[in-house]
Amino acid sequence: MYAEERQQEILRRARTVGRVDVVTLAEEFAVTTETIRRDLTALERSGMLRRVHGGAIPVERLGFEPELAARDEVMIGEKERIAKAALAELPEDGAIIIDAGSTTGRLVQALPVDRELTVIVNSPPLATAMATRPNLTVIMLGGRVRGRTLATVDDWALRPLADLHVDVAFMAANGCSVAKGLTTPDPAEAAIKRAMIGAAQRCVLLADHTKFANTYLARFASIQEIDVVISDTGLDTGVAAEMAAAGPEVVRA
Repeated sequence: MYAEERQQEILRRARTVGRVDVVTLAEEFAVTTETIRRDLTALERSGMLRRVHGGAIPVERLGFEPELAARDEVMIGEKERIAKAALAELPEDGAIIIDAGSTTGRLVQALPVDRELTVIVNSPPLATAMATRPNLTVIMLGGRVRGRTLATVDDWALRPLADLHVDVAFMAANGCSVAKGLTTPDPAEAAIKRAMIGAAQRCVLLADHTKFANTYLARFASIQEIDVVISDTGLDTGVAAEMAAAGPEVVRA
């Protein structure tokens, strides 16, 4: 197992169980405790884990939210496959919303050059990435920019959404489950996400498999409000079946 594969598995276990132990991980992976400590240090530097005595805890368990740059450096292949699968949900023309996030950012990169679309975003980096594309009309929602996620929030972003109607909203979430719905750590971002869903005829969730083990502070939608869930093949088949039974189509890319 390569170091990156081992670190991804360590992160998965930490998010599932709530904590990982250095000695136990060393035994299970048949490596030294020093190797595991280096893995935990790498995951801590990427903003995914927080080191504690004898092990580590996922940052979301401690109330932290990884910065966008840190999230953009993990699950790269999975996010690119999710974005490619999401292209099937684009209208031939019309208007779409693309929520702020690392996986939705991959969708922005994959948008076709031969389709005329109006794209509404609440992320200055995503707006900048699309601004020079001649086939796209980009509308940037104003408001306060959250430093951690680079998403615009609050009333200046909310008010325009009340008067908009789009064909599809491509949404991001920090956590997702049938029981708790779609969640995110920040109530201000949850309000924007809720308004985005309200402005859309169809909603598509883009979320890698790690998002289905967590629940965060602010709920912004039920799973029944989502038309399509696009994840990666790491999504447990049982979880995928439970999601599909609740309403949305589930795609494992």
